[in-house]
Amino acid sequence: MRTTLRRARPPRSRAARTRTTALLLAPALAMTTLAAVPAQARQSYPFQNPRLSVDARVNDLAGRLTLDEKISLLHQYQPAIPRLGIKRFKTGTEALHGLAWSTDVNAGGAVRTATATVFPQSVGLGATWNPGLIKKVGSAVGDEARGYNKENSDVWGLQLWAPVVNLLRDPRWGRNEEGYSEDPLLSGLLGTAYGKGMQGDHPKYLKAAPVVKHYLANNNEVRRDTTSSSLRPRVKKEYDEVPFKLPLSADAATGVMTAYNLINGRPATAHADANDLVRAWASKTLFNVTDAGGPNNLVNSQKYYGSLAEADAATIKAGVDSFTTDDTNSAKTIAAIKEALDKKYLAERDVDTAVRHILSIRVRLGEFDPDGGPYAKITKSVVNSPAHQRLARQAATEQTVLLKNQNRALPLDAAKNKKVAVVGPLADTLYTDWYSGALPYKVTPLAGIRNRLGSAGTVTGSEGADRIALKDADSGKYVTAGTGAAGAPLKLSAEKPGAAEQFDVFDWGQGVVTLRSVANGKTVGRFNWGDTMVNDQDQPNGWFVQQMFKLERDGDGVLLRYAGYEKAYDWAEPAKTYLKAGDDGTLVLASKGEATRFTREVVRDGVDEAVKVATGADTAVVVVGSMPFINGREDHDRTTMALAERQSELIKAVRKANPNTVVIVENSYPTTLTWEQDNVPALLWTSHAGAETGNALASVLFGDASPSGRLPQTWYRSENDLPDILEYDIIKTDRTYLYFKGKPLYPFGHGLSYGSFRYGKPRLSSRSTAANGTVTVQVPVTNTSRTAADEVVQLYTHQRTSRVKQPVKQLRAFQKVHLKAGQTRTVTLRLRAADLAHWDVTRNRWTVEKASHDILIGSSSADIRQRATLAVRGEKVPARDLAKPTRAADFDDQQNALLVDESKVRGDAVGAGPGGWIKFAGADLGRGVTGIKARAAREAEGGTTVQVRLDRPDGPLAGTLTIPSTGDRYAYREATAALTGATGRRDVYLVFGGDARLSSFALTR
Repeated sequence: MRTTLRRARPPRSRAARTRTTALLLAPALAMTTLAAVPAQARQSYPFQNPRLSVDARVNDLAGRLTLDEKISLLHQYQPAIPRLGIKRFKTGTEALHGLAWSTDVNAGGAVRTATATVFPQSVGLGATWNPGLIKKVGSAVGDEARGYNKENSDVWGLQLWAPVVNLLRDPRWGRNEEGYSEDPLLSGLLGTAYGKGMQGDHPKYLKAAPVVKHYLANNNEVRRDTTSSSLRPRVKKEYDEVPFKLPLSADAATGVMTAYNLINGRPATAHADANDLVRAWASKTLFNVTDAGGPNNLVNSQKYYGSLAEADAATIKAGVDSFTTDDTNSAKTIAAIKEALDKKYLAERDVDTAVRHILSIRVRLGEFDPDGGPYAKITKSVVNSPAHQRLARQAATEQTVLLKNQNRALPLDAAKNKKVAVVGPLADTLYTDWYSGALPYKVTPLAGIRNRLGSAGTVTGSEGADRIALKDADSGKYVTAGTGAAGAPLKLSAEKPGAAEQFDVFDWGQGVVTLRSVANGKTVGRFNWGDTMVNDQDQPNGWFVQQMFKLERDGDGVLLRYAGYEKAYDWAEPAKTYLKAGDDGTLVLASKGEATRFTREVVRDGVDEAVKVATGADTAVVVVGSMPFINGREDHDRTTMALAERQSELIKAVRKANPNTVVIVENSYPTTLTWEQDNVPALLWTSHAGAETGNALASVLFGDASPSGRLPQTWYRSENDLPDILEYDIIKTDRTYLYFKGKPLYPFGHGLSYGSFRYGKPRLSSRSTAANGTVTVQVPVTNTSRTAADEVVQLYTHQRTSRVKQPVKQLRAFQKVHLKAGQTRTVTLRLRAADLAHWDVTRNRWTVEKASHDILIGSSSADIRQRATLAVRGEKVPARDLAKPTRAADFDDQQNALLVDESKVRGDAVGAGPGGWIKFAGADLGRGVTGIKARAAREAEGGTTVQVRLDRPDGPLAGTLTIPSTGDRYAYREATAALTGATGRRDVYLVFGGDARLSSFALTR
């Protein structure tokens, strides 16, 4: 993917991402450093008048800008315009689950990380199933963004690049931690809540300007800038668009970020949906942005346009207003836009339109108000405030999911569990992820349990990590690390293994380990892109994580292999992946043939130590999981859903030593806990949940809070339950809980409680409804236990009959309710018949069919407690009329066919090769059709065919189209053929004989 040495630097996706880049500012930016505002700029212009409408203020300001000034605003780093008193403006402060980081224009785009409230990862927030809570979290994030902005507006911009609403379609997706759910409704509602919270409730002004990302169908990291997400219309409309449409239609977001991938063959960066759909969903002006480097990808990796001028022009015309590219250097974008204007790729009115979108958001942020608007009084005192700490703890608690609780192993009785062992690689540490701020404080699981038990209990801990020393098999000298806080290059020096020669080994799976030096507690990694290794990092970090190693067996010794992420790229030196001792003993990168062979001496066996700690304890708590920068994160999909091998060994050994074992899995994605589910009494899941993780876990473990988290995605038993990660057709491949017919390890919506709940008979306001009607469903829910607890009441529907394949079940409404012991509450859920619609490909519109729907109410998608039936007085979809022009993309089924770009601007076509086919079901051919005409293109030399077959792909042959070479994939020509035997109600198949593209066709009589 990243194919040049230039891209060895972190590609700053979802914010100006480079954490180490130190580029010189472009002249266009250097000239705009704020000086004293000229006297004429201090006068009052209409755009500075808060009493005027937003449009009036935008029109006034836009009219005062020169063309050069307007063009300068199209880059991520917008320069100041001193003559008008306008300050610099920067797009993109990261705020995915708390204020995270931004970039400093005055330091060449260097990253500045906020020390702020860190809330649970987005997938954890998704597990709360609590939009009200998520809005409060968003509001806290907006407040803290304002506080930092007050201190330094050059660094901490108020356009926040969050939330991510891409659906968690595949649990192997590297960015699973960033999304809320695999369900479009849940994702959309939580994204709406987060956005509403960030931007505030003022009717006119914005506290912050949230941007939802990444539009659209961005669910794989492998070749993410060159792969195309093939979305049939139903999948696009019913699934991928929904979580974007919901927040935008609720005015809970002020723009979208376009994705890296292609959508049906067209790069998302310059996809017409940004104008055609996205703006139509919102009632207010949107300010859309590209992902980092996306504009350059159009020319480089995607090779979609021949020049940056063409690419930038297409991007603006598609509805994207701001270019996140070339770090702080806006000169390249400015030059490309000017070239595009000179060559008539763009008109000045196109630039004006984009600039007005940008200025509209800046006006709403209060930037041009004399007093900065109603949110300008927020200061940095809000950051990590006691109120925000309490909110972080609540969120961390509510997202904790109780996966299993055999024989009421939990909650623990503090009076009886006074001796607790807390073991595992995450027992006494908290990790942050790529989109996290710095933790202002840390409460680890071990600390949280100690806090909870206080002096009344004894809590012992062990990380369960092997402590080793590495001795050169030839010289007998040991690898030594630095003892100071800054560490030192690893070197062969000592004759005996003291503390400086010892390293704790943490296994993160698939052979990848990290080494933490006992000398100073710092993690070992490559130093400043050099050849030496230094113990100087608090945790693995960076875009190219350089703290990863593999200990490879070599006879009776081991080789130390460096496994930094940059080695996966073609600009790296792949041969230099092992460590050897140089002439002075310093370990440096080398080839395998030069590698030093070490003897791995185990100073302390981590599993044995954990077993000793756990033996005899009243309860053993094992905390395992992930390191968020390793084996699954942005730019790196997971290839397995299993726990790390050594972590599995640890669980099994502790469980054998102590039957009262509780396992906590702290990671960012579903995990195949099949052995643990069968053998461990109690299992809990938490995301990397921020500073309050330990307090939250302790409150759940000891019953101070009943667990109320519910899984926001399906946990499968095996990777074998999943198709290829690049397969986006969830309908055809039975993907996600919507269509999956197998038995998952844990179903969507699953989560146990310390309470128990009885669902009474549901009462519908009506047993039938018109297609435009609304039905309320009321169900009494009783807490039948002696424990106050939260229940998430979930309402699903299933359509019994339909022209098309319908979901097994689909979430339509939910409500989280708190019930005291013995309390009954009647939960009221609304169900709109319009929400039961599917996208009718025969007529290109939403349709509510006449059908009976099962109303399924319960505690998860698999735990249905009550049922009812609703009759919907919709329509019957008529038979297909293929005599009308029909888009090839509107097929009902396909095999080995892809959706491709009909043109570079808009429209979808079907591309297929030999044996590929598309199906059009239930066509009314009447007394017979006699011919077919089609628009087709073939780039390759020579011709090919498309057969028209009936009933089956190999059914009766009605006719054959001859498709000549058109020389260009976008050059469509009409092809015709005679048909015979095509009568009655039939399924029509178009079977490709060779590579071709089909845009549309019609049958003739």
